[in-house]
Amino acid sequence: MAVDLSKVVGHTLPDRPVAWNKRDLLTYAVGVGAKSDDLSFVYDKSFAALPTYPVVLPLKGDSQEVNLFSERVKSRPIPGMPTVDPNRIVHGTQSIEILKELPLAHLGDSESGIVVTVENVLIDPNGVPYAKLYSSAFNVGAKANGDKYTKTIAGPPQAKPVPKDRKPDWIVKDQTSLEQAITFRLSGDYNPLHIDPKIGVGAGFGGVILHGLATFGFAARGIIKTVAGGDPTALKFFGVRFTSPVKPGDALETSVWEVGPGPNGTVEVTFVTKNLTNGKVALGSGIAYIRKAPSPKL
Repeated sequence: MAVDLSKVVGHTLPDRPVAWNKRDLLTYAVGVGAKSDDLSFVYDKSFAALPTYPVVLPLKGDSQEVNLFSERVKSRPIPGMPTVDPNRIVHGTQSIEILKELPLAHLGDSESGIVVTVENVLIDPNGVPYAKLYSSAFNVGAKANGDKYTKTIAGPPQAKPVPKDRKPDWIVKDQTSLEQAITFRLSGDYNPLHIDPKIGVGAGFGGVILHGLATFGFAARGIIKTVAGGDPTALKFFGVRFTSPVKPGDALETSVWEVGPGPNGTVEVTFVTKNLTNGKVALGSGIAYIRKAPSPKL
């Protein structure tokens, strides 16, 4: 297939069904580090879905079985794209706009995309939208024709700069486990980069790295807990840039600044997540629209 990036921009992929159940939602919560005091996300008697769950659905699909990551990547070819190595694909950015509270049932997935930023819309069989996802990936080593090519149709909101003149309004510390990637992959992302040390070494990471979407979920869960008092319906938009890998067992710290009003009664926050184990920023350009928890009355 001839490489022609102009054919990639605006290309629409066919709709694809997705499905999940309560167990999937519980598994996802554990995969992003839910603790014993996060009962609203882990106790099935009375719980709500973490609003970032839809980000795993493009790879999970509608199956409850383990899938082969390379087949998922190659099964939906895009005209004009160069050949890519599934073992050298790393997540670049991820955003989610929550349009409607997620039900504890299965839905359908309608998606369209562009090469750098892919837009997915999660809809039910009646066409009601529940979430809009934007993501980008680096295809390490993939080559086009040598010419620089940049074109954007649309994208998610971008984060405001971190305020330099004040400390964060909230700080969230968390700890991943050595088994974190083993748990998170059960949500549908079976990329062997996250479980096979040989592939991690071959990709230049020195071994297994944690899924970017797991770190994404850690930050979202922490911000929901600290800014919104644990209310899962408070988060309306959440986006990051993946800036450096996290390894299972690393400690994380998310610093959050309120930077102005957001839409529909939310506040806009800017955040960064630092890997305390190696000192590097793991998530940069963080942005969220979220309703703050009411201030306690005296």
